[in-house]
Amino acid sequence: MLQKLRDKSSGWLATTVLGILVVPFAFFGMEQYLFQNNDTFAAKIEAPPAWWPSAPAFWPVTMLWQRDEIGVEEFRNQFAQARQQQRAQQGDAFDSAEFESIDNKRKVLDSMVDQRVLRMAVDRNGITVGDAQVRAEIENIPAFQVDGKFNAQQYQVVLQSQVPPRSPREFQEDVRASLKQSLIPTQVADSSFVTDAELDRLLRLTGETRDVSFVVLNPPAADATPVTDAQVRAWYSAHASAYRAPETVTLEYVDLDASKLVVPAPTEDALRQRYQQQQEHAAGADQRLASHILVKVDAGANEAAWKAAEAKAKKIAEQARQPGADFAALARADSDDDGSKASGGDLGWVEKGAMTKPFEDALFAMQAGQVSEPVRTEFGWHVIQLREIKTGTQATFEQMHDQLAKEQADSDRDRAYNDLTGKVVDEVLKNPTTLAAAAKLAGQPVQQLGPIARNAKPDAKAGLAGNAAVLREAFKDSLVEDGTASDPIEVGPGHSVLVRVLQHTPERALKLDEVRDRVVAAIRADRAAKTADAAAEAMLADVRAGKPLQDLATASKLPIANIPGVPRGAPVPDIDVADAMFAAPAPAGSKPSAGKARMADGRFVVFTVGKVTPGDPAQATPEQRIQMRQQIADAAGYGEAMSLVKDLRKKMKITVSESQL
Repeated sequence: MLQKLRDKSSGWLATTVLGILVVPFAFFGMEQYLFQNNDTFAAKIEAPPAWWPSAPAFWPVTMLWQRDEIGVEEFRNQFAQARQQQRAQQGDAFDSAEFESIDNKRKVLDSMVDQRVLRMAVDRNGITVGDAQVRAEIENIPAFQVDGKFNAQQYQVVLQSQVPPRSPREFQEDVRASLKQSLIPTQVADSSFVTDAELDRLLRLTGETRDVSFVVLNPPAADATPVTDAQVRAWYSAHASAYRAPETVTLEYVDLDASKLVVPAPTEDALRQRYQQQQEHAAGADQRLASHILVKVDAGANEAAWKAAEAKAKKIAEQARQPGADFAALARADSDDDGSKASGGDLGWVEKGAMTKPFEDALFAMQAGQVSEPVRTEFGWHVIQLREIKTGTQATFEQMHDQLAKEQADSDRDRAYNDLTGKVVDEVLKNPTTLAAAAKLAGQPVQQLGPIARNAKPDAKAGLAGNAAVLREAFKDSLVEDGTASDPIEVGPGHSVLVRVLQHTPERALKLDEVRDRVVAAIRADRAAKTADAAAEAMLADVRAGKPLQDLATASKLPIANIPGVPRGAPVPDIDVADAMFAAPAPAGSKPSAGKARMADGRFVVFTVGKVTPGDPAQATPEQRIQMRQQIADAAGYGEAMSLVKDLRKKMKITVSESQL
């Protein structure tokens, strides 16, 4: 048989058939073996070439497409930052398990994709951000300012305090990238405008007042009508979900608290070693007090223009070196730098990394009192005056001793805590259904907590029983069903617990006999609410039939409130009723508009609207009109910018690697 197969598979016919089959297999079969799906990106953004926007999305045309990727690690870092922000905002209410949902991951990733889409759009349209714009943006950041002005030393200190530390050049590139991707949406948003007619209409609505009258009905007398067994059974059956005992767990736990760990006092050698490691960061950076005069050269200028500007700069430099020359006066007269011209070219104290490299190299090579030869940058030619040099200073070991001792002790305690936590986790992995061995290793007792209900609300006053992280972990399937211990649960800085479910009680329906009193009370409360509603409805019907609300109030011995000019949003008598008053139609002719609403305390209000007075746009001050116009324009502009991003996304191909999220 094998010989027959061999014979049939040779010859020209077999070769031809095999050749035909090879082609489709090369594209649709072998790729499964040669090109397995090992995506290293969280998302990939592809756009057709700018010169062929309708280019099809199939090979080999796609080789011409522009591509950008969001790496898995980059996405995870961004997601971790989003988690930290949510945790800081929500505190104990933060649910890490809920936050880890695929929907939240997609929201974070979509935001990152939007940023890349904008960046690609900027690049494709040849938009750039110059150093001057970057520098202006950085100087406007409050964290880098002292007494409202940019301070180079503060700038350096803040960047060094980041984790990890950032260099000025790295930060500048981040700012440049941020400015680039925000340019298009910012310009679109800024282009939004509001017409006078639109503004006047909004002013009339927001400034509207209403003349209202209302009566607050008395709550009905407590219901004393007998409740039959049949009514109790019917109510219990119809509201069964309201009468259930919650699922509960009783926990045992081991407490690991870094603040309670005893660590040896740090040695002098350890402190000196720490001092040496921090020496570079503790020392202040060298600074230069500088002024400059800029002879500007426009972008795209030819070499002749550069030569002419250089000649002018050389002449200025010669004048500045003359005995008794006033550099500040020359700057005010000749400098093209609008940012420093008025202050005589003063740049303040400059540190390395704050200026462009040619300028910085020249400045830090000068001696105090010197005026430089013209220095070329992308802005033009600079004539630099170095007025003063400030050398960095270093705090002594003795001056930093106490701070170093505290830092070293904290570091040793954190290390001991991390080591202990790791050992306890290893012990739990060996014996996952008990905490006894882990507690012994930690030198802590096994403690009990509970029972705790699944629907318990986080409450800091309740200690661990009210800790949101413990409440979330306590009801995980692996703990409830398997009886295994949890991973360390962080309940505070340097403080964690390991828990295990000792006893689990499933949710159950409460028997009617257990909740009979609650059912009777609910039936009577429902009767009272319906009685109150019926009384309000009857009075409202009389008002709509033409009876004055004043007469009805007098007949019912109820006070009536007549309040003219109630402004929109005023809680009269409470916000729910006020909303109903302004939702009611305007009165038709002399007949008032009527309505009813229920207050937060359960009482009903019957009201009439006698007059509606629109706001007067003329009463708004110019400042108020400007502010409101800006608010409307901002809202509209934001919507237009979001629409732009959506439109740009439609023109690009976006691939998300779900398995990497």
